[in-house]
Amino acid sequence: MKIRSDKKIGGLRQWLCFLLLSFLFGSLVALLSGSLQIKENVHAGVPLDEFKAHMDKHIPILMRKYGIPGCSISLVKHGEIAASEAYGYADVENHRLLTVDTPMSVQSITKSLTAWGIMKLVEDGSLDLDAPVSQYLKNWQFPQTKYTVAKVTVRSLLSHTAGLPLGDFTNTYAPGEKMPSLLEKLTKEAVLIHEPGTKFSYSNVGYHLLELLIEEVTGQRFAEYMISEVLLPIGMGASTFEISRSMQHYPPTGYDLNGKPVPVYVYPEKSSGGLFATAEDIAQFAIAGMKENSVLNFEHVQVMYAPERYKIGIYGMVFDAYGLGHYIEILPNGSLSISHGGQGNGIMTHFQVVPETEDAIVILTNSQRSWPFIANLLSDWAQWRNFPSVGMGRIIWGQYAMSGFTGVLFAASLVIMLNYFLGYRQQKSTVLKIFKIFTAILLIGIIIWSINQKYLFITSVFPVLSLWLGGAVVVLSITLLSSSLLPKTLKRKEGVARRK
Repeated sequence: MKIRSDKKIGGLRQWLCFLLLSFLFGSLVALLSGSLQIKENVHAGVPLDEFKAHMDKHIPILMRKYGIPGCSISLVKHGEIAASEAYGYADVENHRLLTVDTPMSVQSITKSLTAWGIMKLVEDGSLDLDAPVSQYLKNWQFPQTKYTVAKVTVRSLLSHTAGLPLGDFTNTYAPGEKMPSLLEKLTKEAVLIHEPGTKFSYSNVGYHLLELLIEEVTGQRFAEYMISEVLLPIGMGASTFEISRSMQHYPPTGYDLNGKPVPVYVYPEKSSGGLFATAEDIAQFAIAGMKENSVLNFEHVQVMYAPERYKIGIYGMVFDAYGLGHYIEILPNGSLSISHGGQGNGIMTHFQVVPETEDAIVILTNSQRSWPFIANLLSDWAQWRNFPSVGMGRIIWGQYAMSGFTGVLFAASLVIMLNYFLGYRQQKSTVLKIFKIFTAILLIGIIIWSINQKYLFITSVFPVLSLWLGGAVVVLSITLLSSSLLPKTLKRKEGVARRK
């Protein structure tokens, strides 16, 4: 009984040591990666000047930490633009400073504007939200499919429930470069992948079909219609879908996950991510959704802000639902908040609105490493406006969790090697040995696969921590292989000799 008790105590000690090592390694990873940060708290309701001073101090620190060249921000308070500021560079190599007048690619924030364009046609009686979209399309038809095309409605396209794929977003073009037509792209990509109306599936292609719908119904080019009927009436005078070198304020160069420059590019389609706008223009858009405006009556705005789908996949980790062109969440104080973000090669953006309190924030960056940065700014803003948090702030907690998990992997590697070199728990089980080798090979395979991907969600959300996680996986893989394949240590052999 005493021997069994001693074994239990010894096992408990090892587990406690492992947990302590995991905590220490996790804390070290969080500290070195910048996930663990000590900053001044933002107090609710402080004067605007005090909050601006906090942002002016805090933002450059975060930009350096995450390697973000430039960002443009606009704050809305009580339904008015309260402050706008630009930080850093539009182009690092040419030392071009970013200004508040520089239009930036807003990527998928464009979808929210497109939804307004569609809703205006609904309000005018030109479209029915629940009618099959095919009844409005005269010059194009869906590719052959086993699914029910008649179930693809305007509403389902706006809410990403039409059964269409995400689509290719990697093929981009320099401004002025020859590119495929909208019809060519739709014929290639607008192939139903599941029954319309059955589930949420984020789709750029669905919004490209809405672009064609607008052109068919109005007889105008999408960009012309949007500018004349939505952007200019709202007050978005600096926004455009067309880019040329002759522009007074040329859009910023983007910077990818590795910090490499990405020259300004455009897509063949405009409706899902083709808008270039200033942060102030997006702020004007946010204000338009808070009260009566010159584009839509408030009833139709509220239709867009109403949940269409609650089960929204991975996006449900941050948001509660998706409406028509907008993400929706209920804040801790019970207020409705709507938002949308955008991400492209070298670009990341976000806007968040609380219509009830007439508050909003717009954050545009020219770096694909910006999600933790945006999450920190949103958290500060939410505390200032006493919400006290928004869903995107969960990315900060995700950093802590990922730091902890990375710490566990490093701790496991250390424990395995210590057991090996100190001669503890000699390898007797062939099955366990094979399992360790198989696990190591599997982990190495995952690393190789990840390196060869053009885009990884986890790398995008955690650009710094993902490198630490990858390093921890590599170390663990090498440790597992070494402890399984290398000969026994000298200390082990000496121990065996003594026992003889």
